[in-house]
Amino acid sequence: MVSASYHDTRLTEDVKRDVVWQALWRFHFSRIIAPDACVLDLGCGYGNFINQVVARRRIAIDAWPGFPRHLAAGVEAHVGDVADLDFLPDAGVDFVLASNLFEHLTQADFARVLAALRPKLSAGGVLTILQPNYRYAYREYFDDYTHITPFSHISLADFLGANGYEVTEVRPRFLPLSVKSRLPVSPWLIAAYLASPMKPLGKQMLVCARPIRG
Repeated sequence: MVSASYHDTRLTEDVKRDVVWQALWRFHFSRIIAPDACVLDLGCGYGNFINQVVARRRIAIDAWPGFPRHLAAGVEAHVGDVADLDFLPDAGVDFVLASNLFEHLTQADFARVLAALRPKLSAGGVLTILQPNYRYAYREYFDDYTHITPFSHISLADFLGANGYEVTEVRPRFLPLSVKSRLPVSPWLIAAYLASPMKPLGKQMLVCARPIRG
């Protein structure tokens, strides 16, 4: 479990993170999220993703009590367990992002989240996962003391399948691992990186899935 001091030490606020998510919204997510969608940010942290989203309804949930003060106007905040989604309407969520979340959970807790999320997703609802790919980030993976479960793009896809989700997209090297490097963070460099078939330093994967309906 992430300690209360985690955001004061390991995951401190960083303006470069906002630059990254502004670019990701502009050059990727705005193209796949409809303006009339209901969007959920699981384990939202500082709200860097959900604050950029333009949508009918924006919802953020995290166990960290301090996150609501970082949210933009109009974003709904829910402090609590990411597996406790009873406050959401059934079939009411169109897009879910879990960024750098599931590596902090046990497999059992990850499965609980997937089970809780299933009835909340709309007929075309999608779960998008962005997190370190252990295959490429194994040297740094456990430098974060709160990382519990390692996943590669292959094991993550298999885990989703074993828990009733159909994987619709896998990008093994979607982004570099962290904003903590000395490399410059520029929207146009990020746009070029996303468009390039070559992904040097790409250690974050992106995996998309939707529930298999019986």
